[in-house]
Amino acid sequence: MAAVPQEKSLSVLQRRWRKFRTLKRGWYSLVAILVMYALSLLAPLYITNKAWVVKYNGEYTFPALSGFHAATEFGQRTIGEADYRKLKQEFQEADAGNWVLLAPYPYHPNESLMRSLEGRPPHSPSRAHWLGTDNRGRDVLARLVYGFRISLTFAIGVVLLSYTLGIAVGAVLGFFGGKVDILGQRLVEIWSGLPFLYTVIIVSSLLLPSMWTLTAILAAFGWMGIAMYMRGEFYREKSKDYVAAAIAQGDSSRAIMFQQIFPNALTPLISFAPFAVVGAISSLVALDFLGFGLRPPTPSWGEMVNQGLSNIFKWHLVVFPLSALFITLMMVVFIGEAIREAFDPKVFSRLR
Repeated sequence: MAAVPQEKSLSVLQRRWRKFRTLKRGWYSLVAILVMYALSLLAPLYITNKAWVVKYNGEYTFPALSGFHAATEFGQRTIGEADYRKLKQEFQEADAGNWVLLAPYPYHPNESLMRSLEGRPPHSPSRAHWLGTDNRGRDVLARLVYGFRISLTFAIGVVLLSYTLGIAVGAVLGFFGGKVDILGQRLVEIWSGLPFLYTVIIVSSLLLPSMWTLTAILAAFGWMGIAMYMRGEFYREKSKDYVAAAIAQGDSSRAIMFQQIFPNALTPLISFAPFAVVGAISSLVALDFLGFGLRPPTPSWGEMVNQGLSNIFKWHLVVFPLSALFITLMMVVFIGEAIREAFDPKVFSRLR
C-alpha cells in the first residue's frame, strides 16, 4: 500500500494567519490599507509642484529629487523658487528645445492657487483639480493624500508608544503582584485622572505642537488600558504549570516575563491594536477640528472637516474629507474584526 502523505503541522500563529486570510473583508481591507499607505509615503514624488525633469540650455536638472531651484536658474524673472507649471508653458511657447516633465499631479498640498485660478475659492472639482480646492485655494486631493499619510503615521506611532509603555507597566504589576501591584494601580489611577484635553490646551499654548509632540501626549494618556489588560493576562498566565517549571529551573524574572508569559499574552493586544488605531486617528481629527492639533498649513483631515463645516454649501469640502475618513476607519475596523475572529482562542483550543 502507498504511504499516506502526512499533513504538515502548523503552529497556532500560522493557523490564525490562515484563518485571517479566509476572512475576505478583513484581508482585502488590510491589503488596501497597506497599498494606500505605501502610495501616500511616495506622494512627494507624484503629487508635487516640483518638476521631475527640466531640460534647459542642454542641461538636465531633477527638482523633485534635488530640492530648491531659484526661478532665475531657468530664465524666469521672479524671486523665489521656480514655478514649473508656468515654466513648462513658457518653454512650449518659446519652442527653443527646452522642456519640463511635471509630476502626474503637479500640485503641492500647501500651495495656494488663488493667483492662477479664476474666481474666489473654494473652487469646485474640475479637470485640473479633481476634488476642487479649499477656501485658501489649495488642492483638496493633494491635501487628502498627505493627510492620510500623516493620520496613519500618527496613529501607528501612538499605538506603538502606548503599547510599549503599557506592556512594560502591566507586565511588572501582573508578574510581581503584592505591594508592587497595589502601588502601581494607585499611580495608574492618579495618572488617568489627569484631564487630557486641558493638557493638550496647555501644551498648545506653550509650544507649537508637531506630530511627534502630539504622538507623545496621546501615548502618555493611552497606555493605561493596555497596562490593565496586560496585568490581567500576566496574573492568569503566571499561575500555569509552564511558569512554575521555568521558576524551578532557575530562569530569571525577566526571562520568564518576556520569553515565557509575554508570547502567550499577545492575543488581546493584537486584537485591540486596529481599534486603537481607529481611536488615534479619531483623536487627531478631533484635535485638529478644535484647533489644538497640528498647526496650519499642515495637511490635516480635521482641518478639512472644519472647512467643510464652515463652507457647508460647498459640497466637495464636505463629501470628500468625510468620505476619506469614513472609508479609512471602516477598513481598519474590518481588519480589527477579522483579527478578533482569527485570534479567538476557542477555535484552536478545542479537543478534537
